[in-house]
Amino acid sequence: MRITLQNRTFSEICIGDTASLTRTLTREDAEVFAIMSSDHNPTHLDDAWAAKLLKNGKVSGHSMWAGSLFSSLLGNELPGPGTVYREQTLRFLRAVELGDTLTLTLTATEKREDEHIIVFHCQGVNQRHEMVVEGYATVEAPIEKVTVSADPLPEITVRRRSHVFSRLLETTQATEPVKVAVCHPCDEVSLTGAMDAARHGVITPVLVGPSKRIRSIAREFGINIDGCRIIDTEHSHASASTAVGLCRTGECEALMKGSLHTDELMHEVAKGDTGLRTGRRISHVYIIDTPAYPKPLFITDAAINIYPSLQDKADICQNAIDLVRIMGVEQPLVAILSAVETVYPKITSTIEAAALCKMADRGQIRGGILDGPLAFDNAISSEAARIKNISSPVAGNADILLVPDLEAGNMLAKQLCYLAEAEAAGVVLGARVPIILTSRADSAKARLASCVVAARYAQARRTGKQKLVTGVG
Repeated sequence: MRITLQNRTFSEICIGDTASLTRTLTREDAEVFAIMSSDHNPTHLDDAWAAKLLKNGKVSGHSMWAGSLFSSLLGNELPGPGTVYREQTLRFLRAVELGDTLTLTLTATEKREDEHIIVFHCQGVNQRHEMVVEGYATVEAPIEKVTVSADPLPEITVRRRSHVFSRLLETTQATEPVKVAVCHPCDEVSLTGAMDAARHGVITPVLVGPSKRIRSIAREFGINIDGCRIIDTEHSHASASTAVGLCRTGECEALMKGSLHTDELMHEVAKGDTGLRTGRRISHVYIIDTPAYPKPLFITDAAINIYPSLQDKADICQNAIDLVRIMGVEQPLVAILSAVETVYPKITSTIEAAALCKMADRGQIRGGILDGPLAFDNAISSEAARIKNISSPVAGNADILLVPDLEAGNMLAKQLCYLAEAEAAGVVLGARVPIILTSRADSAKARLASCVVAARYAQARRTGKQKLVTGVG
């Protein structure tokens, strides 16, 4: 709907004429104002800081938020289009708390013919009829009558990037860091990722690789590796073998990929005699942090199993359920994805989805609630599920997305990252220890989140809270 604005010219305005508007301050208003003004005073944005620093102990809006509403009154209504601001004075008498409703009023008090100047008294009162802001605005009023018709302004949506990872890092309560074999950290990204996690108290890194090269990288990029144990190896193949060996003997509780290729590391992991295989299929889980979804979204498997069989999918599903339960979700909701939400014999993934649900009914997959086949839209959107008449505890609220194959999962995860501003952490499960797979494209927060997730998983194994992890015992 187009917006129509009509001004009032200098000659049409009389002393005593008024205009008013009413607006309620929301948290989103405060956040948008902070973004537009670059005023990040935490008393306007953070409950804890407001309680610490303000007398009223509550988040209060920016004082100039109220001031800006006078500007909107002047520009939109009185005098309206064509108004030129000359001067503004304001006294702020009370804080505007979140949820307060202000009524702001302009009253014409003086007119000057020579420059078509009008002075307005400005006042704003809250819902308790308390004066909050008061002052005077001096403007040059328009002399030509105009009616303006325009499209509405673009909509603004407040999106909180890294809201999942930030909460994850804040709530990590490690009794002690997890010892991690960092395999071949021979570039800035991989060495920085490991040392950032160490600095946060998440891991104790054991650096496995050519020691001279690791120390050279540390010096070149100013990375502090003082006190770190370094196991010298000749090349990346030896690094992979040695790092896997540290995990196989129990000296390390997790494995972290450095600057070598994923295939090279996983080849050592998958060896039957010297690797880290268990009775469970090895699989990868992406932990997706996207502003468009209110909680973590776990996508599996998008990195290890290319065309998994039905039994592979059962293991992949169980690996993900075990992880999400460790992350604090008592009964994860698993959406088994396909192109459609009905069983269709010509689409194999729909038949396998139905079979997985029945396997869960019979106790072959434990700890989660499964539903499928579900298309992506009705897996994560309750509105899409409602439109298609899908009644399910999973539809619209999924924790885990079990994809049909690696291609679908990889494309889905990368689409979320590059089109929906998501960040993705990653961990490999089903081996004797969790494996942290990071990419050069990962943000520092995503790399740290990967370490946190793996550390939690390793701690759960250490304390015996997760007995399904290895598939043995």
